[in-house]
Amino acid sequence: MRNIITLLILVVLISVSSCDRKDFNTIPSSGKLQFSKDTVYLDTVFTNIGSATYNLKVYNRGNNAITIPRIQLENGNNSNYRLNVDGIPGKDFTNIDILEKDSIFIFIETTISAGNILDPLYTDKILFGNGDTQQNVDLVTLVQDANFIFPGRDGVTMKIDSLKLDGQPTTLKGRFLTDTELTITNTKPTVIYGFAAVPENKTLTIEAGSRIHFHNNSGLIVDNKASLKVNGTLTEKVIFEGDRLEHSFNETAGQWGTIWMRAGSLENEMNHTIIKNGIIGILVDSIGTPTSPTLKLKNTEIYNHSSYGILGRETNIEAHNVVIGSAGQVSLAATIGGTYNFVHSTFANFWNNGLRQLPAVLINNFFTYTDAAGQEIIETRNLHAANFTNCIFDGNNNIEFVVDKVDGGGLFNYNISNSMIQFTDTNDSFKDITELDFTSSFYQNIILNGKSHFRDPQKNDLIIGEESDAINKAKTTLFSKDILEVDRNTKPDIGAYQHIIFEVEK
Repeated sequence: MRNIITLLILVVLISVSSCDRKDFNTIPSSGKLQFSKDTVYLDTVFTNIGSATYNLKVYNRGNNAITIPRIQLENGNNSNYRLNVDGIPGKDFTNIDILEKDSIFIFIETTISAGNILDPLYTDKILFGNGDTQQNVDLVTLVQDANFIFPGRDGVTMKIDSLKLDGQPTTLKGRFLTDTELTITNTKPTVIYGFAAVPENKTLTIEAGSRIHFHNNSGLIVDNKASLKVNGTLTEKVIFEGDRLEHSFNETAGQWGTIWMRAGSLENEMNHTIIKNGIIGILVDSIGTPTSPTLKLKNTEIYNHSSYGILGRETNIEAHNVVIGSAGQVSLAATIGGTYNFVHSTFANFWNNGLRQLPAVLINNFFTYTDAAGQEIIETRNLHAANFTNCIFDGNNNIEFVVDKVDGGGLFNYNISNSMIQFTDTNDSFKDITELDFTSSFYQNIILNGKSHFRDPQKNDLIIGEESDAINKAKTTLFSKDILEVDRNTKPDIGAYQHIIFEVEK
């Protein structure tokens, strides 16, 4: 028994001593480290919001294992940067080993308060080694101040408040805007956490040049009898996007929720607006009337949403010079009937983040639900109008325009004129659908499967070039300028843009 105890003690001692023992010899670093970059740019962050994680690779190109005596931030513990060196968090590290012909990773993050720094360009250095052999890598971050809109908290439980809509609680975190928050200016960006709602009988006005950023699971709601007025200009567009400003998030869809115009919202208007990188760009639920649009869209660009660019449900949308690019499902879904009038608009869905089953534009007059007995019920609504004039329907699918009618009585009015439609029915799946007979009187001057010649559709750059079949094929309308305010009085082109000659890269 005594021999067993002695053996166990020896095993423990050997194990402990082996943890402290290097199984290789090193020499001190001689200042010949190499780095994956000499400056780490952490892009732009909002005040008090953490950055993404950036990495730096440190190489030992020599033939001997080395020890770096010290890795530290030049500003020490007061630095607003945080490091993780080879799996160890901190701001000051000693005796970091790198094998010969090997490397280590350093991960870098930051959270900075704009009120605590004198210069919005915040910098520091990572120092490697000591004395004459010391090397460094610069760290650079631009810090933006902003106006923040947060949900409230329950004074007792401190839980984040949820919105009540129509007097009923919801699962949406957020609150209604106060009167002092109903005008957004371009003085500072506005960052919204949760859902900010425009109260009944109130109007949210967003001035030219404003930037509105939404956190994850956040968005804007225009409630019953409320309105939204977005007053951008060509030179000062209003931009709605996520709150991650790092370059890697520029084209990341699904970063935030939606702009939701609820049933009963009225006289919503958007001009020279960009909406990008959400789940649904605009969700329009307001029934409205055939003569009074719920939403007027002018000179507006909607890009890169994980589900829909615009989802209209039994609503009334009037639009011209609108561009709706990539979306995970549909660029424009005009559903459950309603009234839709689009002139000189471009719908081009070149979604490249997975398979897309639906077309760029979908029009229907019904919705489905399951009743208490488990039966699927289909109900129809009047399609008062689905009129598209001088529009492009394109994308990376064979079928990019579908009219889907369910018979059940009621109106079903649609008209498409002087438009280009991508529609290659290779399997004859739609050959018996009357609404997709492009030779019928519902279609006039249609160009099937023409060449749009977009400048860079994968990047939602949907300006058309000199090889486009859309050139001079539009009919004259009241809208004599394109989305860039280029004159189109004579020989107008189909779509939101007049064509240009693309510059050839040298």
